Order: sequence, then structure tokens, then C-alpha cells
Amino acid sequence: MTPHAPPHPAAGHRDHSGHQDHSGKHAHPGQHDDDGLAELLELEAEILGPLLDEVVGWVAQHVGEAPRTVVDIGAGTGPGSRLLARRYPSARVVAIDRSAPRLERLRAIARTQGLADRISTVQADLDDAWPEIGPVELGWAAASLHEVAAPDRLLRDLHAGMRPGGLLAVVEMDALPRFLPEDIGTGRPGLERRCHEVLARAHWNAYPDWGPHLQEAGFRIAGRRRFGVEARPAPPGTGRWAHGTLQRARPALTGHLAADDLLALEHLLAEDSAGAVLHREDLVLRAGRTVWAARRA
Repeated sequence: MTPHAPPHPAAGHRDHSGHQDHSGKHAHPGQHDDDGLAELLELEAEILGPLLDEVVGWVAQHVGEAPRTVVDIGAGTGPGSRLLARRYPSARVVAIDRSAPRLERLRAIARTQGLADRISTVQADLDDAWPEIGPVELGWAAASLHEVAAPDRLLRDLHAGMRPGGLLAVVEMDALPRFLPEDIGTGRPGLERRCHEVLARAHWNAYPDWGPHLQEAGFRIAGRRRFGVEARPAPPGTGRWAHGTLQRARPALTGHLAADDLLALEHLLAEDSAGAVLHREDLVLRAGRTVWAARRA
């Protein structure tokens, strides 16, 4: 599971890794909540680092000449911005997000990693208008496009703001990540599957096939590919990621899961529980991304 909430009627961007409100008009979280989500996004990006490297490498095959201006659309705390800055050391990377605290965190991390002179930030609500940042050669929209209230309008704006031959990469979580074994040792087997069924009915992580939308905006589809990872045992940190995502999903699950499933979920989230997800050694990691690469003719 992931903290990616369902789209708001005037939704903003979730976050890269797929949990955010980066560009639109979700309810404004408090600083504490924003900090917690930012930490969770950074943890997700760290654990999925090899997968994201694969995605960036595949996108690079479609880019052609090294881009001069790269834009991270709904950047959150900037894991995508940092990946792109390292991939294209001569490029100017512009990170766009509506959240000032996340952009401040992005700048702080960039400073510690020696990227402060390579990454600039723009605070903007993409539900209002595309900011004036100049012509773009490479756009990166990771788990952000489906959170915008009017994605087709944004795609048209992106198309107009890109140089001829420029590339837009749209990245989505192909399904909610899975962490738990079928039988967690308490309650009925299949708890995670039933949680995902509830979240699917609530439209968590819902998005369309972006191909027709990209074509309607004037782009030409250059490629589409799914990337996946299945790790047994799960990488270090997966327990914290699983705990954070379950915590964020719990309000959506309450009232929709059976009583015994809710009790099992509480056992998983209780840090002092013998079967707490934070301390389990039987976790697995199953996650994936679907990527569309589209070119402006």
C-alpha cells in the first residue's frame, strides 16, 4: 500500500513516489504532516532507487541530445530532480511544486549532495497555470499528472512550452506496492489483498492510460514500458515504509474492512506488537512503475 490518496475533485499532485499533494488543491496539510509525508517519500525513493535508475535510463534512450532544461513536474522533495541532475550534468533542472516546505527540503538535500547550483525551484500551483520557465527539452511527471484537476489542460500547456523534439516522461505507480506475506500470523490470510480492494474502490492511485491524452495534447508516443521489482527478503527500510503507508491508509480502511481485519491491522501498526510490520523479517517488496515517453513533434 502507499499513501497515494484518491484524486481530489480539484486534485493536486500526490508525491513521487506516488503520496503527494505537489501541485494542486488538496487540503493543506500541517507542517507535522508535511514533514512525515516528506520523510516517507524520501524513504520510498531510497528503497526503489535501482528501479528508478532503470526508468531514467530507459527515458534517456528516447531523449536524443542532452537536454539543456529539465523540468520535474510536481517534484515533491526532489528525488526525481536529483536523479535527472546526475543523469544530465550539463542541464538546468527546474523543480516545480506547490508546497513550500517540500521545496525547502528539496533545496536542503540538494545542498548536502552538491547539487544546489544545478537544481532551481519554482513554487507554483499547476491547477492555476504553467509557470514561465522558458523552453523545456525534457519534462518528468512522476506520480503527479493524475493529481492535477485538469491534466489535459496541463498537457497542452506542457506541449506549448517544450522545444520541438522535446520529450515528456509520465511515470505512474502501476499498482499499490505489496509488503506482507499472505498469512501474517494473525487473523485471516489475505489481509493486504483485502486492504487493496478497499483502496481500489476508493480510487487510490487511479489514473487513465495517458497515451490517448498525450496524443490529444499534440505529443507523439515514443514508447511505453512497465518496470517492476520483487525482492525477497525486502530491502532495509521496507518495514518503515510499510508502516508509514499503512498508517496513511488506515483512515480509508476504517469502516470498510471487517472487524477482524481491522484488529489485525492494529497489531501490524502497534510498534510494540510481536508481529509489528516495523520488526517483521518476512516482508517482501513488490512494486512497479508504468512509464510513457512522448515527444513534441
